[in-house]
Amino acid sequence: MPKITYISHDKKTNTVEVQNGLTVMEGAIQNDIPDIDADCGGGMSCATCHVYVHENWLDKLPQKEDGEEDMLDMAFEPKKNSRLSCQIIVSDELDGLIVNTPSKQG
Repeated sequence: MPKITYISHDKKTNTVEVQNGLTVMEGAIQNDIPDIDADCGGGMSCATCHVYVHENWLDKLPQKEDGEEDMLDMAFEPKKNSRLSCQIIVSDELDGLIVNTPSKQG
């Protein structure tokens, strides 16, 4: 199973295995990763699963859809590497993915 590393705003690191086909958000919820609230359960109707994707992984992810971009506009301190973790589907190609969580969720 691919390993995903979640780094909190206070630099606490959690590396967990996430099953292929799940989202980065689901992996966080299943493994009790702090700072990913996922209030809408992955319906892309909030921005509480907002993460910052490390730069070297951005080109390995599918492009953001318009709906994701709209939701990120409501996120806390969005940046060019901001993504909704509910929109990142885990696959073997993402083994080693690193995401940071913001200091608070939208």
